[in-house]
Amino acid sequence: MQTVSFHTLGCKLNFSETSTIARSFRDAGWQRVEFTEAADVAVINTCSVTENADRECRTIVHRALAANPEAFVVIVGCYAQLKPDAIANIPGVDLVLGATEKFNIIAYLENVEKRNIAKVMACEIADANSFISSHSADDRTRVFLKVQDGCDYSCSFCTIPLARGSSRSDSLQNVIAQANQIASTGAKEIVLTGVNLGDFKNNGSLFYDLIRELDQVEGIERFRISSIEPNLLTNEIISFVAQSKKFVPHFHIPLQSGSDKILKLMRRRYLRQLYADRVATIKTLMPNCCIGVDVIVGFPGETEEDFLETYNFLNELDISYLHVFTYSERDNTLAITLPGVVPINERKKRNKMLRILSDKKLRNFYQQHVGKTYKVLFEADHKNGMMHGFTENYIKVKTAYDPSLINQIINVKLNEIDDDLNVTVTILERTAAAKFAHQF
Repeated sequence: MQTVSFHTLGCKLNFSETSTIARSFRDAGWQRVEFTEAADVAVINTCSVTENADRECRTIVHRALAANPEAFVVIVGCYAQLKPDAIANIPGVDLVLGATEKFNIIAYLENVEKRNIAKVMACEIADANSFISSHSADDRTRVFLKVQDGCDYSCSFCTIPLARGSSRSDSLQNVIAQANQIASTGAKEIVLTGVNLGDFKNNGSLFYDLIRELDQVEGIERFRISSIEPNLLTNEIISFVAQSKKFVPHFHIPLQSGSDKILKLMRRRYLRQLYADRVATIKTLMPNCCIGVDVIVGFPGETEEDFLETYNFLNELDISYLHVFTYSERDNTLAITLPGVVPINERKKRNKMLRILSDKKLRNFYQQHVGKTYKVLFEADHKNGMMHGFTENYIKVKTAYDPSLINQIINVKLNEIDDDLNVTVTILERTAAAKFAHQF
């Protein structure tokens, strides 16, 4: 039996697609092994958003070949679509597959002997116009379900439309069928993913229609919205989540800048007041809601005053944590032509300031809930005798490793916040399944 290993870089969407590709190998009779093990074929799913994507890809290729110098190395994903020829020149790479070809990977593996020159199969991005259903499985408790792909927006810093094509969505009926299938596996939580998730639309159905239908799916106890643009996060959606049976009080809403001047240069589709209004509405309807924010520092033209405007805006907002990105130049984007380049050391300084602010925000958010009782879905990962899980509102907790807790939703009391920003808990009540497993 031939063996295959996988390594995934980037977003939840990439993880869901890697799982789908892995299932195609399993159905074709391949055996999956860990990436650290010697595999006949090593598949690396790349990301174009991460800084230093080329160096990161080279490093992972080196790891694959360290495990097996004769491994047939296949590169797929966003970076493979954007820079296929550059990837083909990385020593040890044998096959590069673009946006549409990656889902047909088995067809390209009739011969898996090492090649002197990598073969490149990447379509024109305009031809990436079909939707391929994907969801993660077998590798984590929470299942990532892809419902949308591509993007029609033209943010001046972003290459995603060039890597994934135009916006397209699954059918509402197929998403529901996928959710029911996932429920049959015993998974407790589904995270909805997409490139521009709020832009879900298919045959008259919009994102609001989708979440209303998913709320009726039996067997799934939690649905989580991974990330949604502020202009697409309508009051109707917020109100629905507030009274939903299954959608949890957690939103991740990209901001990118708290300066209207910079937002306009970024070609974002909102200004800061709309963002502030969305946060205020969420907190009015769901005071315990967790709100995560994406922000970019060092965008061309961002002066010290512009950055401080962003810093102060975020400091005053009732948000829970930040994902901070340092702007890096991308070929074929408008931003790379803009004046006012911010020095690298200044970009790093601003990044550090916002990461410190994020830690303060997260600790403050956690502190508001210490002493309260929540339901936690515990995950399989464990290290140093400890395991982790998340509350409905995305508070990360830890407790002593107990395999009977895995994939169980357990009542806990939140105790104290440790130095790594995890909350220790007291187990209050186990489910019947966990009680039974705990006996053994």
